[in-house]
Amino acid sequence: MRFYGILVPVWLFLCSSLLTAAETPVLGEFFLDEFRLRDGIGRTLWKLDAEEEVTVAYLGGSITAANGWRPKTITWLKKTWPKATVKEVNAAIGGTGSDLGVFRLEHDVLRHKPDLLFVEFAVNDGGASPENIWRGMEGIVRQTWRADPKTDIVFVYTISEALAGPPREGRCNRSMAAMEQLAEFYGIPSVNFAVPVLNMEKAGKLLFKGESAPEGVVLFSHDSVHPLDAGHEIYAASVKEFFRRAKAADFPSVDHVAKLDHHFVDDNWESAKLVPITEPMLHGDWKHLDAADHLQKSFGGRLGSIWYSETPGSRLTFRFKGSQAKIYDLLGPDGGQVVVTVDDQRNEKPIPRFDSYCTYHRLATLWLADGLDPTEIHTISVEVHPDQPSRQPVAFRLSDPEKELAEPKFQGTKVWFGKIMLLGDIVE
Repeated sequence: MRFYGILVPVWLFLCSSLLTAAETPVLGEFFLDEFRLRDGIGRTLWKLDAEEEVTVAYLGGSITAANGWRPKTITWLKKTWPKATVKEVNAAIGGTGSDLGVFRLEHDVLRHKPDLLFVEFAVNDGGASPENIWRGMEGIVRQTWRADPKTDIVFVYTISEALAGPPREGRCNRSMAAMEQLAEFYGIPSVNFAVPVLNMEKAGKLLFKGESAPEGVVLFSHDSVHPLDAGHEIYAASVKEFFRRAKAADFPSVDHVAKLDHHFVDDNWESAKLVPITEPMLHGDWKHLDAADHLQKSFGGRLGSIWYSETPGSRLTFRFKGSQAKIYDLLGPDGGQVVVTVDDQRNEKPIPRFDSYCTYHRLATLWLADGLDPTEIHTISVEVHPDQPSRQPVAFRLSDPEKELAEPKFQGTKVWFGKIMLLGDIVE
């Protein structure tokens, strides 16, 4: 097994951590490398060669959600193995990281029984601590292999201008390095899209950001984050080359069940789950969104049945045994705010369900409690506040803020709850 860290103490640490549960991992330093095959994707390649049905899932953020490297690689797989049946699961949601991905994994990915899972969160996890990255990403790995220990997993790392400093010097940035350390522990292959992009930039063949590029130069993006089609072609080419190298290496199909005997971090989020909101949890004026409602149609595939209220004092109350609780919900231009009470401790500061992006509705996470004693039963209540939050954070996005913020679109105290996100279990 190759290790790419340059610090000897980290190498020694990793050697021991492969055999025993890690207590407090130390973030290692990794050289930038486009491909690390590790234990390969033998099962996926065997099924493709055997002309069987293969399900490929993509869990990530907006770069993966785009009409880009994801559909390009699916098209290439179908063309390269025309007699196999290749199915796609698009489980990418813009603006989200592994801290949400680990909770929605079962609903969005595992129930489809994937043979191969691509995980892409390096950019959206760019501001997260290594410890939180390890908790979420290890939870994703362990949940996947609990469901089917023969599933192949590949970590892929996209790049943005803000996170390009260390990669331009040949080193993984913090989120990449944290994920690489976890990948090394579990033998998970990785593909680093930053390598070809930055190599082209260094050679004067690519402009990372701009409105246009000189003839013969690839314009990668307009915003330094989201690739244009030419940028997605570079990403897709990396995946294609990864498949070629993995096939040439001729890895066997691997049953990963033995790897679950040891943890990388003991407090990983393997137990993360989504729990439906039931009617007995609701007090006051709550309604299910109708199936024809535009928000239910747009977000019901992720949230399930959406509960809605705009009546002050209406509450969601539940009891659970565990350490963390959140709500998978929506933000929007007519969003209200809520007050949260945890174990009789009421936080009087309302939490807005509105922010500076709310010219439209989108998926979000409402944090309720973290770091609770996992051996005790906790009671959490979320109450609709009577006042709508200030709409000024979104004003800079509007052409005539004074006029537009007075329109009905931006009025309301509405909240929309999908599912409860738990590290723990509901207590009836």
